[in-house]
Amino acid sequence: MTSFLQESNLFVNALNELRGKPVLVLGHRRPDGDCIGSQVGLTRILIELGIDARAVNQDPIPRTLKKFVGNTPFFSPEEIEGNDFTIVTVDCADKHRIGEELSKRFPQVFLNIDHHVSNNNYATINFVLSDASATGEILAKFFLDCEMKIDSITADALYVGIATDTGQFCYSGTNASVFEVCRRLCEYGADPSSVAHELYEREKPGRVQLLQRFLASFRMEHNERVCIGTLRDSYYKETNTHPEDAESFVDYARSMEGVEIGALLEERNGKIKGSLRAKDARYRVDILAKEFNGGGHACAAGFNVNQTWEEFYPKLVDAIGRHLAEAR
Repeated sequence: MTSFLQESNLFVNALNELRGKPVLVLGHRRPDGDCIGSQVGLTRILIELGIDARAVNQDPIPRTLKKFVGNTPFFSPEEIEGNDFTIVTVDCADKHRIGEELSKRFPQVFLNIDHHVSNNNYATINFVLSDASATGEILAKFFLDCEMKIDSITADALYVGIATDTGQFCYSGTNASVFEVCRRLCEYGADPSSVAHELYEREKPGRVQLLQRFLASFRMEHNERVCIGTLRDSYYKETNTHPEDAESFVDYARSMEGVEIGALLEERNGKIKGSLRAKDARYRVDILAKEFNGGGHACAAGFNVNQTWEEFYPKLVDAIGRHLAEAR
């Protein structure tokens, strides 16, 4: 297993600076498996070290991820009294990804742990390792390198982060080191079969209906090298679902034969949330997303724009066309 030994030693030093302080471990809006898994793992390790820590998110924990939280102290912003906390963020490429309310309450971030290539090192101490497949992988290697006590809930949570951010170990960032760290997590109680069941075998009818609408919306652009799908505001009400139920839908757009970039556009109250996926890192969709004040990874990125679908769609198609030409 490739370790982060030098970074792990620095990580221990950073944790020592948290002793005696109340700590909040913050994740990003619309939390996914790597976000929740990293929050759970780090919060539990901090508590094990005698540090007063709790996890906080602007948005609720998705239904499919609640099982992996266990007894980890997890709160919403309104449940946290006062502002005298030391802030740690995980899986957040940008400080503002924690949400507007939390950004205003806690403008200073002490520790930033992330794997997004677009991360701008916004904290006092930054561990941004963009070669890692997931923030969960970074934390797992830190904990293993430093021989910290990993319980079964922590092991499961970190495994969830890695499994989801590697697309069930299908994305290009998956390598021997990833499988080795997962093997080690299994030794500490991670259960791949149970994780797969919770994440991928508990589909509710409404989510399947939402997926049907998304697939039916596909538009092929630029000689079918690009597939763009849309989720309209009305679809959630029609199917009795929520935005969290659209997690991973964008992968269907990318999966089409011949498609090099897939996109999902979610319509929300006159605004657009976009997700981009590429099959090859040379297409650098993080740079494409940056045109719309977004960011992310070379093969996975996102953005938000205050425009309607009708206004934005042609702009996105034009931007993707220019991006494809430059990537040749």
